[in-house]
Amino acid sequence: MERLLPRHVQIIYLINALHLDALREKGVSDSGTLANVSLIDEHNGRQVRMGNLAFLGSHKVNGVSALHSELIKETVFHDFHKLYPDRIVNKTNGVTFRRWVEGGAVENQRGPRVFDDPTHLAELESFADDPGFQQRFAAAKRVNKERLAKLIFDRVDVRVDASALFDVQIKRIHEYKRQLLNILQTIALYRDIKAQPNREFVPRVKIFAGKAAASYHQAKLIIKLANDVAKVVNADEDMRGLLKVVFLPNYNVSLAEVIIPAADLSEQISTAGMEASGTGNMKLALNGALTIGTLDGANVEIKERVGADNIFIFGLTAAEVEASRAKGIDAREAIAASPRLADALQAVAMGVFSQDDPNRYAQLVDTLTYYDHFLISKDFDAYWEAQALVDARWRDQKAWRRSTILNTARVAWFSSDRTIREYAREIWNVPV
Repeated sequence: MERLLPRHVQIIYLINALHLDALREKGVSDSGTLANVSLIDEHNGRQVRMGNLAFLGSHKVNGVSALHSELIKETVFHDFHKLYPDRIVNKTNGVTFRRWVEGGAVENQRGPRVFDDPTHLAELESFADDPGFQQRFAAAKRVNKERLAKLIFDRVDVRVDASALFDVQIKRIHEYKRQLLNILQTIALYRDIKAQPNREFVPRVKIFAGKAAASYHQAKLIIKLANDVAKVVNADEDMRGLLKVVFLPNYNVSLAEVIIPAADLSEQISTAGMEASGTGNMKLALNGALTIGTLDGANVEIKERVGADNIFIFGLTAAEVEASRAKGIDAREAIAASPRLADALQAVAMGVFSQDDPNRYAQLVDTLTYYDHFLISKDFDAYWEAQALVDARWRDQKAWRRSTILNTARVAWFSSDRTIREYAREIWNVPV
């Protein structure tokens, strides 16, 4: 809490007294409810609850995805919501699609009017099965992939094949976003390819990018692991071009503008209930990348828009996450039940990817084993199976292209045009 001047404290105490007196006059007498909605936390010394103060001072409070809005009703503002049931509303995030949609086949098919009104994207749906448009759409994607492949070589000196599946996770590095789940699946895939040299695998390029907070040690360790895995995998001739791993440094909007139009698969794999919304998922779907993800944040609404057949959903729901945590977060049993995960963790722990310092990731492995708060172990096998479904769809290029076109055609609702209209009409009360 920021240090407040005495006058500010006096004002807040006065507001709180008036607030609680008004509730009592309305018949609210439950001491627990009054304590929860008080602006002052009386535990361990008095502290101002800034969230409660903000709620009370607002005529509307909104989450930024449907799931997020429901969660704040059920959790952090549960008692406030009971007292003020019309105050919490949902305003799902949107993106400035004019900046993020890569014109190409889209503009050629529908003309420039699509940039005046994103609802014209929906007209692409009628061309989803058209072989000619599929070819043009795929050709535009190929141009973007070749541009990204050149950037990857220029920046990290790794050659990637633009015909491979570009599997992309670009976002802030955080444990709840579960880049570690992706890295462990990458390790398991790497070891599968080495163990089965005669099997046909879908060629993949795993692309990571993102920054960590300066003091976030665990996040920095995850970045280091991704880079160490990349060094080993990319130097291994047994991969035969079937797997490449890339961590692009210095992630920013300019880099995102090259990566997003080139992505085939969008990794949105946060622990359910922990991502407020996300906008990268919207930008990637807009550019025809298929989403692999949990039912978290705006993934829920993306699934509703693009259709369950055009997205790869896996893992625990937000309610199941809470139930699982209530039973404990020691992951030893879940790891023992997942041979691939156990093998990947053992490889990390033994220093396969850190031969210069075999103990580099001991703490990372121990944390996941005994304190798996983000439930990587519980979701690993479901994630692996979802990735197998991705491979199956990729092998059927006609089906894959159909799904990519439908993703682009069906996400116009996620335009910031719609979001701003909703704010203007329902929160700001200004003419649109």
